[in-house]
Amino acid sequence: MNQKFIMEQCMDKDLLDGVAMFLAVAEHKSFTTAAARLQVSPTAVSKSIRLLERRHGVSLFQRTTRKVALTDAGVSLFERLRPAVEDIDGAFEALNSFRDNASGTLRITMTRSACTLLIEPMIEQFRVAHPDVHLDLTLDEGAVDLVESGFDAGIRLGESLAKDMVALRLTPDAVWSVVGSPAYFARAGRPRTPQDLMNHEGIQYRFVKSGVVHRWDFQVDGRKVMIDIGSRLTVNDRAVLIKFARMGLGLAYVADFEAGGELAAGELEQVLLPFTPPGDGLYLYFPVRTQSQAKLRAFIDALKPERSTRP
Repeated sequence: MNQKFIMEQCMDKDLLDGVAMFLAVAEHKSFTTAAARLQVSPTAVSKSIRLLERRHGVSLFQRTTRKVALTDAGVSLFERLRPAVEDIDGAFEALNSFRDNASGTLRITMTRSACTLLIEPMIEQFRVAHPDVHLDLTLDEGAVDLVESGFDAGIRLGESLAKDMVALRLTPDAVWSVVGSPAYFARAGRPRTPQDLMNHEGIQYRFVKSGVVHRWDFQVDGRKVMIDIGSRLTVNDRAVLIKFARMGLGLAYVADFEAGGELAAGELEQVLLPFTPPGDGLYLYFPVRTQSQAKLRAFIDALKPERSTRP
């Protein structure tokens, strides 16, 4: 049976009409019992069987006042249809498992820092709890269209999310600051105001998709000030940005969650904190249509997002 024939048959809306009632009558040898099983009237069952017989031009049942039996044609049809319907039932049962049980591949896009902060602490426990889920994680600093790129969800700063996404907050608002290594500050001194940065060396970050260089935002006397610090070094990877700052090659403008380990270890130190405004925290975001997937719900539970969602 070729694919074209199958498609043509599936497009025939009458093809499966009466099949469920035929199977019920054939199994129970009773129109009344079949009607009760299907929660319809015996009249409806009788009418459906008559239409099925008329459509195909054969008698399927021999009826008496006491007995209902299959004809030879009915036996042949029953023997062919029953395993086929069982296969269909099994297919839909397997489909339901995707709704009820966390399984399948879950494709997530995130930044490297988000992976370090949020995924690494929970991934081992998640794998043990959900052995049928295959996590496919893509680390990408740029903005990503989930639908176009085939991702189930992503993790990004709230300010970068599309408006049509469901977004669950994963972290508090980010604290931004200028950071440098102790060796750099020993050599070049510490800036006391944003204007002092004009006398310092910076490491710039270039956004992956847009190619725009990240300008450093500050608040001075209630006004927003953007500083273009002098730089001989530009990168498009946040981890490399922090590594170069740790090496003493210049100052970097980063969020607290990106450099938490380096700050805790004393490898980087913050300056100009009174002048840096807070920014959006990290959110898990996904299209509305994917939120019912069991694999995504399990991932959300493992991340333990805050109750609030992005307005």
